[in-house]
Amino acid sequence: MVESPLRNLITGGAGFLGSHLVDRLMESGEKVICLDNFFTGSKENIAHWIGHPSFELINHDVTEPIKLDVDRIWHLACPASPIHYQFNPIKTAKTSFLGTYNMLGLARRVGARILFASTSEVYGNPEIHPQPEKYNGNVNPIGIRSCYDEGKRVAESLCYDYMRMHKIEIRIARIFNTYGPRMLLNDGRLISNLLVQSIHGEDLTIYGNGNQTRSFCFIDDLIDSLILFMDSSYKGPINLGNPEELSILDIANLIKTTSIKKVSLKFLQKPEDDPLRRKPDIGIAQRELNWKPKIMFNDGLKITREYFQKKLT
Repeated sequence: MVESPLRNLITGGAGFLGSHLVDRLMESGEKVICLDNFFTGSKENIAHWIGHPSFELINHDVTEPIKLDVDRIWHLACPASPIHYQFNPIKTAKTSFLGTYNMLGLARRVGARILFASTSEVYGNPEIHPQPEKYNGNVNPIGIRSCYDEGKRVAESLCYDYMRMHKIEIRIARIFNTYGPRMLLNDGRLISNLLVQSIHGEDLTIYGNGNQTRSFCFIDDLIDSLILFMDSSYKGPINLGNPEELSILDIANLIKTTSIKKVSLKFLQKPEDDPLRRKPDIGIAQRELNWKPKIMFNDGLKITREYFQKKLT
């Protein structure tokens, strides 16, 4: 007997991560319901699937309950860049708490497995480097980033409480910095900022002295890891990211040297609670999922630059 295709619900499915996941699941012959309120998502990202019999698009805010019949829930909905999550911090906290609460309730009702997209921000400004999953973090609960950081931390707590009380199948993915095509040009994050500035021939802005480090994972690698994780028996939390650590100054200089237009570096004040170092320990992902990133930063940056150039010219 031929098995029916899985029914997948992707919250935030028109966003950067979500739309790439939609592509991958649709291409593998599964059914997809894309749920998005289009605060940071874009219809353009999933327009090529509209009208396909296995695809459904629902304009909905996850802070409101919804009744659907699905096998798997990929809960990605939440603005992820400081500009967007600080625009309405109360709404951000509600999205993390109420959105996750509603999706866990749905998972419980229909017996679905749920993958929650958490974040490396649960580690705050880390005192341990690189960050392993057992590290409990160093987060400022009342700072300007706390709506996102603490929102994700309480959502993780909810997932575990639902697992313990209601035996639902959870997967918690702590996603580190990710980049690639379909990033928002105005999200205020490092890669998009510097690429847009270089394409326009503007000074490349660095906040602080540029010695802060980040680890960037290309979107294709990240989607690979999410699918492997959802299909595995491991519940997490699990770090998903690229352990290739680069300083912000290194990244800016790389973008400067590959810029078509002549640009300079411009140093500005570092924002409050901005982490000094960020690098995932991916030992568990390697052991449990047999996964590690394949795409080097330079290669991913070239693909991302080409996407941005098309959007801006």
